Amino acid sequence: MTFKRLTLAATFLACTLSLLAQKDVLTAKRNVLHNNYNFWVYTPENYEEMGAETPVIIFLHGASLCGHNLSSVRRYGPLQAIEMGMRIPALVIAPQNPGGSWNPKKLNDLLEWTKQHYACDSTRVYVLGMSLGGYGTMDFCGTYPEKIAAGMALCGGTTLKDKKGGLGTLPFWIMHGTADRAINISRSRDVVNALKAAKEDTRLRYDWISGASHGALARLFYVKKTYDWLFSHTTADPERAVNRDITISPSDTKNAYRSIPKRTHSLQVK
Repeated sequence: MTFKRLTLAATFLACTLSLLAQKDVLTAKRNVLHNNYNFWVYTPENYEEMGAETPVIIFLHGASLCGHNLSSVRRYGPLQAIEMGMRIPALVIAPQNPGGSWNPKKLNDLLEWTKQHYACDSTRVYVLGMSLGGYGTMDFCGTYPEKIAAGMALCGGTTLKDKKGGLGTLPFWIMHGTADRAINISRSRDVVNALKAAKEDTRLRYDWISGASHGALARLFYVKKTYDWLFSHTTADPERAVNRDITISPSDTKNAYRSIPKRTHSLQVK
């Protein structure tokens, strides 16, 4: 083989390896846990390099995506943001709820399964949910606060009898629109008031979004700052304060979709 051909072959191999390194993968997991949720696992670009430093995001959808068609979970939220081109440097676990309230124990079993089967940073686990998923986020974080670095609940509430639960022991951000007709803002306010009354609100952030409808808050899944805020917390710092430096403005949400760069390669779906 001539030197020129060797050079071309080496260049081709380098390009191929570079493309392989860029691949991020979305994998469907069905019936891997007995009597639990089916779910998606997203592994980010350069996951093999990140290894045990990879954060974990658990995304809990709302009631409109409940059922037995796992593809529905890609209709909105982090998975759709990723498919549009957003880079989220984390494992994203997105279960599908067949119906009813999210079950904290099942979610915990799913988290433990993830830790056993994927290299990840167990000190940087985050929960993010909207509507029914906002309820699930509060219920899960309130039940297993020691396992969660931070949580964000959009237009939700809680089914916990003790409304404050363990939510006062981890950084937590509650957001709700004042014009929400699907889930009244009072559901979130009840949790905030319970945490305030118990003087357990030092790690709490909350925002009442003036004039925002129920669906308007879905735009937050497409805002980079949402993930930056989550990633800024870790259970490796048990005394961690809630991050109040990162703010999300109306202009951030207004331009959310346009701010996502176009994909340079296709998402591999298995």
